Amino acid sequence: MHELLHAAPEELPQPSAADLEALPDVPAVFVLRAGYRSAYAARTTVLRRRVRRVVRLLGLEDVLTGVEYWPIASPLEGGLLHYTVMRRIYPDQYLRLLRLRMPSYVKCTLSNAFPRTHVSARIGSRSLHYGPFRSRAEAENFESQFLDFFQLRRCQEDLEPTPEHPGCIYGEMNKCLRPCQAVVGAAEYRGEVQRVVDFLSTNGASLLASASAARDRFSEEMNFEEAARQHQRCERIHAVLSLRGDLPRDVERLYGVVPLPSLIAGTVNLYFIWQGAWVGPLPFSVEQPGSSLDHRLRDVIDGVETPRLSLQEKQEHLALLARWYYSSWREGDWIAIDDRARVPYRKIVRAISKALSSAK
Repeated sequence: MHELLHAAPEELPQPSAADLEALPDVPAVFVLRAGYRSAYAARTTVLRRRVRRVVRLLGLEDVLTGVEYWPIASPLEGGLLHYTVMRRIYPDQYLRLLRLRMPSYVKCTLSNAFPRTHVSARIGSRSLHYGPFRSRAEAENFESQFLDFFQLRRCQEDLEPTPEHPGCIYGEMNKCLRPCQAVVGAAEYRGEVQRVVDFLSTNGASLLASASAARDRFSEEMNFEEAARQHQRCERIHAVLSLRGDLPRDVERLYGVVPLPSLIAGTVNLYFIWQGAWVGPLPFSVEQPGSSLDHRLRDVIDGVETPRLSLQEKQEHLALLARWYYSSWREGDWIAIDDRARVPYRKIVRAISKALSSAK
C-alpha cells in the first residue's frame, strides 16, 4: 500500500499562525496533528482555507503540533492518497471514515461440489469474481440474463443429489442440468461450470466464437434457417454483454491504465490497475530526449508488476476503482487492457496527450 503514498509530504512542525497563512490554496491531502496520537486527515481543493477552518472549528490553535500535506493534480490522485493516509492513521476505522462502499460482483464459487453463481460484495478464495458493477441491481440483471445461455443451477441449497428430489421450474424449462435429481454427475456438471467460467473470463468471447462458428458452418451448408437462428443467438449474446458496461471483468484479468495530469511540467501520472490492484502513480515524461515515447511507454508497461495484496486490500482497491469509475466527477480516460500481449498503445498515447492538454 505504501506505493500509493508516492511522495514525501510538505511538513510544518510546530506551525504558527503565520505558517498557516502561508499555506498554498491548492488541492491537497493533509494531516493536522495535535500531540503524538491525535490526528485529523482530509482532502480538499483549497488547502489554506480548509486548514484554517478546521483549526478554528476544532479549537486547535494552542495544541497544533504539526501539519503535513501532499499537493495533488487530480481527484483520483487525491482519492488514492487520502485512502492510504487514512489507512495509516486510522487502521481500525478508515473504511467507515472514508465511507468506502464495497461494489457488487457476480461470483462463481468453485469450491462447491456443484458450483453456482450469485451476487456478492465480498471477494473470497477459490472463486471467480466478475465485476465490479455499478450497483447490485445491475449485477443481478447481468447474472440472470447470461445464465439463460447455460444450464447451471440457480438454487441456493446445498445439494444432496437423489432421484427423489422434487427439482424446480428451471429444470422443467431445460435451463438446468438437474444435478439435484442426479440426472447428471459431478463431472458432467463441472463441464457446464467450465463453460460459464470461460464465458466470464473471456468477456463472452468463448460463447460468441462457438455461435459464430456454428452460424458460418450452417451458411456454408446452405442451412439458412439454422444459420439465422445462430445469428440471433450472437445478437442476444451481444445484448447481454452490453448490460455489464465497460468496466466489469474477471478481476484476476482486470488490467487497465488511467493517464492523468501531474504537478511536474511535461509529465503525466500513469495509474495502472493490474489484476484488480492499483499500481502507481508512475511518472511518465513526454519530453525526455534521446528515446522515443512509444519505446519508453512499452518499457514502463512491461515493467508493471502485480502488487501482493491480501483479499481485503484487493477488495478495497477494487472499491476505490468503482468509486472513481462510476462517479460523476471522474476525470481522465480508462483504457482497458484485455490482452497483455496486445496493449492498445495508440489509445494510451492519445489519453496521455489529452492529460497533458488538460494540465495546461
